[in-house]
Amino acid sequence: MAEPALQLHRPQDHLAENLLTVVAGYLEPRQVAMVRQAIDFADAAHADQFRLSGEPYICHPLEVALILAEQMRMDCAGIVAAVLHDVIEDTPVTKAQLAELFGGEVAELVDGVTKLTQLDCKSKQEVQAESLRKMILAMAKDLRVILVKLADRLHNMRTLGPMAPPRRRRFARETLDIYAPLANRLGMHRIRLELEELAMKAMYPMRYRVLRQAVRRARGNRREVIGTIEASFRQRLMEAGLDCEIQGREKHIFSIYKKMCTKGLSFNQVYDVYAVRIITDGVDACYRALGVVHNLYKPVPGRFKDYIALPKDNGYQSLHTVVVGPYGVPVEVQIRTRDMHRIAENGIAAHWLYKKEIDDSAKARAYAWIKEFIEHQQGERGSLEFLDNLKVDLFPTEIYVFTPQGDIVKLPYGATALDFAYAVHTEVGNTCVAARIDGQLAPLHTLLANGQTVEAVTQEWARPNPSWLNYVVTAKARTAIRSYLRNLKTREAVALGRRMLEAELEKLGLSLERIPSQQLQAKLQAIGCKDLPSLFEEIGLGNRMALLVARQLAADGEGVDVALEESGTGTPLVIKGTEGMVVSLARCCRPIPGDAIIGFFNPGKGLVVHRSGCKNALEFRKKQVTWVPAEWDRRVDGEFPVDLRVVLLDRRGTLARVAATIADEGANIENFQITQQDSHTSTDLITLTVRDRVHLARIIRRLRKLPVVLRIQRTRS
Repeated sequence: MAEPALQLHRPQDHLAENLLTVVAGYLEPRQVAMVRQAIDFADAAHADQFRLSGEPYICHPLEVALILAEQMRMDCAGIVAAVLHDVIEDTPVTKAQLAELFGGEVAELVDGVTKLTQLDCKSKQEVQAESLRKMILAMAKDLRVILVKLADRLHNMRTLGPMAPPRRRRFARETLDIYAPLANRLGMHRIRLELEELAMKAMYPMRYRVLRQAVRRARGNRREVIGTIEASFRQRLMEAGLDCEIQGREKHIFSIYKKMCTKGLSFNQVYDVYAVRIITDGVDACYRALGVVHNLYKPVPGRFKDYIALPKDNGYQSLHTVVVGPYGVPVEVQIRTRDMHRIAENGIAAHWLYKKEIDDSAKARAYAWIKEFIEHQQGERGSLEFLDNLKVDLFPTEIYVFTPQGDIVKLPYGATALDFAYAVHTEVGNTCVAARIDGQLAPLHTLLANGQTVEAVTQEWARPNPSWLNYVVTAKARTAIRSYLRNLKTREAVALGRRMLEAELEKLGLSLERIPSQQLQAKLQAIGCKDLPSLFEEIGLGNRMALLVARQLAADGEGVDVALEESGTGTPLVIKGTEGMVVSLARCCRPIPGDAIIGFFNPGKGLVVHRSGCKNALEFRKKQVTWVPAEWDRRVDGEFPVDLRVVLLDRRGTLARVAATIADEGANIENFQITQQDSHTSTDLITLTVRDRVHLARIIRRLRKLPVVLRIQRTRS
């Protein structure tokens, strides 16, 4: 008995049926059943969630899976992972539950795509960078992670409409910086082009609209020229006995815009270049077709590139040339085989799309690049450095230079002689002092060009210096230089910190050797350092003061809270960890108990305490003035000055009402100054003394209730 037809009412039901129909065309029945199970599971997990557009959230993962199924014929695990790719991130479902229901392979794929949301990072940018690092590491194990992520990003870019413009532009910028280059690095030409077009449309909607209209207007004239060029190529190739497919290529709007920006050209100058692609049956036919093209039209010198003999890193192969066509117009010609064309359009996706017809070379190359890139990042600590190096490594244009032995070294466009040295070996780069380029001595910052023969000149005494970072472009060189400098800085900081701490302990009649090891370890834990080298490094780098650390190590008890009777303001003050030091409150920001504070060591004033958000404090930190984290002790007692900027109605008795309200709350006015006045209002600066932030908040609340007070705020700096 036939099953009753499914009643489709919800949008996700239509998408689910479409997806199942597509995968049924190339997956086994049991795999199709697994996809259906994943759809039901995801539908239940995302049941109460909706997108900004108002549609059910489940529509998004189904669309992502459809992209993978239709454009790449992704395998069962990849499709299931796409359907489930947001359940760990956006629902209570765990990785263990996915592994139990759908297997460890699917669980790992979903986990690889999942963003990190709970990170102790300083900024949103760092969270995104750390999530990207996690994805790249997962991608090293399974390339399907990045394919799911690219499909996810593609659908998100297609549906940016409901987002607020700033968020839309931020999303588009990230796409142009990371995901479009990633697609290009994996040879996925079609997806890269769509990502670039959508990102430009989101970032520069007016420019996109103007360029699109200009392209439409110019199409009519171009058809005639392209038709003439194609006809002449077709006739000559047939006469030469070559069976070729000829396609007229239209430049994409983003590539037109990018060329206009980088080369300073007008639209007509860019769009006057015509493009034709010739697809042949074999490599030999490619070179024969090149000869036919060059015999038919004059080639432009210096514009021929052979990417068949020297493929790009992403596996792209083709012959590129520019000839002067009919009417004197330049014509860009690409010549490639059918297999090369498939890889050029689909890249790594060709492994799944045409796995019965082509080898796994694209997949192998992608794995090799990821493995090499991750190896170069072993010395990197920060996720932002990782992101910076990833952007450098995704730079699409390459040059080829030769070693004296004739080996080919591939480098990104803009690479210097120093990049070449690091490409040969890290130690060669670290000890390099100059280079011989085509037999001539040249400095390390010399830019390299295609076809040059380069030799690194090394000396045993040579070492990297920070200025090298200004002119290297490869991720390997930047990582090696940073790693060396970081280790050097650490070694110097440890030695300096040890000398500083021992000098302070000696003043107290102590030494590190005389402190029992158990007591020393307990003190280190109380201070927040795992071992002595870490403590020395903190002192040497200026993150801790040797004087304070020495006194903490010398203290009998674990507590180090000592009341200080002397301060620059004459106010008794209790600050944690500053025993025996003169402490003064900064007049610029006037910190009070309850404020987040930071201390700066001033040889003439002792420890000067600022509010953490004070502009002067931020400037001191930029200048690397010695600073220490500080906090108020619970036992603090006293009165502290604070500045309030108040806008008052200029009426008789106004100041008396304000002063009476402040006095009622137990505070005292130290100073009153009129900074601005007109016929109706006056802006005044009032300095009063309070016990803490709670006391100040109570005073401000009372003042705001007065009808004569128009505006009141505490001055920041």
